[in-house]
Amino acid sequence: MPRNKTTAAPSKAEQWLQLDQQLCFALYASSLAMTKLYKPLLEPLGLTYPQYLVMLVLWEADGISVSTLGQRLSLDSGTLTPLLKRLEAGALINRRRAQDDERRVDIFLSDAGRALKAQAVGIPPQLACASACSLDELVSLTRRLHELRKQLSGANLSSLNHHSL
Repeated sequence: MPRNKTTAAPSKAEQWLQLDQQLCFALYASSLAMTKLYKPLLEPLGLTYPQYLVMLVLWEADGISVSTLGQRLSLDSGTLTPLLKRLEAGALINRRRAQDDERRVDIFLSDAGRALKAQAVGIPPQLACASACSLDELVSLTRRLHELRKQLSGANLSSLNHHSL
């Protein structure tokens, strides 16, 4: 049915249903754009973006447990295990059962995994340049996104009041 030219403007509540008003879409589209930018930068390192995230955590804290790594990356073991298997097959990490608790698997960087860090050092400045943001802007945006994630993780939808913004 053709749209009537005299259609009333959307109500304030209906405006929130417009795609460009959706925070979730802005975050999703930005994430896609970021991942697309990373792809050619990570290719020479032989890493996918999720593998790069794993390596970032291990470069900070080598020898951590799989469960700690999963917490840091907000990934479950079903997602993390195949990533770790590919990194181990690529000789970048080693997985070992903890000596004090055989139920725990710890992850250690190999020499090649540690050496890869020197190649990765140039990636963040390239992304910062592509963002056209100052360092202060990037730090502020990153901090705010961490705060938002924490707030969203702690939100209880059943107790939220329906209110207008």
